[in-house]
Amino acid sequence: MELVLGGLIGLVWGALCGFVNTRILKKAMEKNSNNAVMAANGIRMGVDLASLAAVFFLRTVLPFPYEAILVGTAVALSVVTILFAYRYGKQ
Repeated sequence: MELVLGGLIGLVWGALCGFVNTRILKKAMEKNSNNAVMAANGIRMGVDLASLAAVFFLRTVLPFPYEAILVGTAVALSVVTILFAYRYGKQ
């Protein structure tokens, strides 16, 4: 049960960070500049790294197995990015 709760917490955390990533990329794409999109991708990688590093460094404080939270975070980051690309591609 702890693994499931840890995974759900990771999914929520990853979805929030993924939402931040999509907002960053959307703003950069509105500028219609290659440099803005490249900079946004670098910032997005930093957000991804920071979200996963936050889980790792808080592992002693978290009440659930941090491995489950890490996996949930990574899955949510990936899924939100895929959903954004799919929705953007349909437009």
